[in-house]
Amino acid sequence: MPSIYQVAVAAGLLSLVSAVPFKSTFSVPQVVHRPGFKTSGPAAMAKTYAKFNKEMPPMVAAAAATADGTVPANPTQYDSEYLEAVTIGTPGVTLMLDFDTGSSDLWVFSSELAASSQSGHSIYNPAKSSTAKVLSGSTWSISYGDGSSASGDVYTDKVAVGASVVTTQAVELAQKVSASFVSDANDGLLGLGLDSINTVSPTKQKTFFSNAKATLSSPLFTVNLKKGAPGSYDFGYIDNSKYSGSITYVNVKTSNGFWEFTSNGYAVGSGAFVSSSIDSIADTGTTLLYLPQSVVAAYYAKVSGAKLDRNQGGYTFPCSATLPSITLGIGSYKAVVPGSYMNYAPVSNTVCFGGIQSNTGIGFSIFGDIFLKSQFVVFSAGSTYQLGFAPKPT
Repeated sequence: MPSIYQVAVAAGLLSLVSAVPFKSTFSVPQVVHRPGFKTSGPAAMAKTYAKFNKEMPPMVAAAAATADGTVPANPTQYDSEYLEAVTIGTPGVTLMLDFDTGSSDLWVFSSELAASSQSGHSIYNPAKSSTAKVLSGSTWSISYGDGSSASGDVYTDKVAVGASVVTTQAVELAQKVSASFVSDANDGLLGLGLDSINTVSPTKQKTFFSNAKATLSSPLFTVNLKKGAPGSYDFGYIDNSKYSGSITYVNVKTSNGFWEFTSNGYAVGSGAFVSSSIDSIADTGTTLLYLPQSVVAAYYAKVSGAKLDRNQGGYTFPCSATLPSITLGIGSYKAVVPGSYMNYAPVSNTVCFGGIQSNTGIGFSIFGDIFLKSQFVVFSAGSTYQLGFAPKPT
C-alpha cells in the first residue's frame, strides 16, 4: 500500500505535469480546389502588381484586360489551384483559404456580402457562431493598384488550423469585394507575413501564426509545395524526411513586414554563376518567380524561340522548347529550379507563358510558387527571424 509520502509526491508530479503547457506540432495538407480552374499568365502578373500596390507596366495591364489566349489547365501538366482547409467558429465552418506569406490578414467571404458575391464560395456567418464577437470600431480595407478592392468589419472567433486552435483570432469579414476576388478559387486568405503589414484599423491585429507560435514546439512553419501535386505546411517542427542534405539559413529583413532576404546571384543552366545582390521576398501567395530584368533576359536568351510578348505582358516561348534550369544563390546554398518548372501555363496550343518574369516596377524580387515548389523552406520566427532552404526531390 502506498505511503502518504508516496501519494503526496505522485500528486505533486501530476500537478507539475498538468501545469506544463502543451506544445503542439501539426501538418496542414493542401487540397485541389476547383480542378477546372483556369490559369492565365497575364492575370497572374496583374495580380502580383495589384497585391503589392505597384503600377503595372502598360503591356501587363493591357494583356490582363483581355486575358488573351487563356485556356483550361490540364492538372497533370499545369498546376491546379491548391488551398488549405481552415475551420472558423462554433460550430465550425470549413473554408478553403490561400496560405499567403506575403500578406498578414485573415479575411474571408462572409454572410455580409451581397448574394451575388457569395456564389461559388463557402461563407462564414458570425451570427451562427456562439464564439464570435464583433471587434467594435475595427475595419479593414485593401485597395490595389488595378482598382480591385476588398473591405469589411472585424470579429474575433475560434480558428482551427490543423491541430492548433486560436480562440480569439481576428477574422476580417468581407462586406464588399471586387469581381476579381469573386472569380478566385479561394474563400479568402490566411496571411503568414509579419504583423506590421496587417491592414486592420485603428489597431493592427496579429496573424494566426503570431498568435499560435507560443503553443508550438518550435516557433516556425515549413513550406513544402510541389509541382503537379498537393504539398503541405508543417507547423512547429521540421520533418527531416521532406528534404535532403542540410538546411541553409539566412537572416530575414523584417522592417518591411515581409519574409525578406538577399539572394547573392544566379546561373542559367550549366552556365557560370553570376554574383549579384538581389533583394527578395519568399511569398507563397505569388504564383510566378520575379527577378531583375537582366536576369530574366539572360535566362530567356537560352530558350529557343522565347520572346517578350507584348500581347501577353511577359515572356513566352514555344511549348516544345527545352527549358534550362536556373540556380539562385542564398547564402552558401545554390538553389536549383528545374527547367520543367518554368512552363507556367499555355497561351495557345503551341505557345506557353514563362514562370520567370521581370520584377520591373515592383521594387524587389519575389520568390513565388515557381521557386518554392522546388525547395523545402523553413520560416522561423525565433529571437532572430530566419529563412531556411534545402533541396528536395523534384
